[in-house]
Amino acid sequence: MSSDELKLWKQRKLLEMQRRALMKTAEEAKPKETVKKKEENQEQILRKLFEGRAAEVYDVAKVQYPETTKKITRVLVELISKRELAGPISGEELFWLFRRLGANVRFETHIRFVESGKTKTIAEKLKGE
Repeated sequence: MSSDELKLWKQRKLLEMQRRALMKTAEEAKPKETVKKKEENQEQILRKLFEGRAAEVYDVAKVQYPETTKKITRVLVELISKRELAGPISGEELFWLFRRLGANVRFETHIRFVESGKTKTIAEKLKGE
């Protein structure tokens, strides 16, 4: 082999290795995108059945218990696709479902009083304002 042929052979091998590396990274990137899209699609399917404050309960649970929420979403969407769950899901039902499964979803609560047409907090009420 002459030096020109050797250089050409090396270039071909280098190009082939680069092509394989690009193909491998492209294949690795695909599943991540499809998994994310699948999770979004499942969430959209589930949200169509929400009524009342169910969306709020779902969002709070998703922040506090992300893995549990993913599993519950997967199971509920599966039940919807099998037509075993067809009716609307209220906020109370979803809240109690999470609670029964051990995910105690906590909401930020405020107690306020309406006195003389004005809304007051407990602190203001105790101060006598």
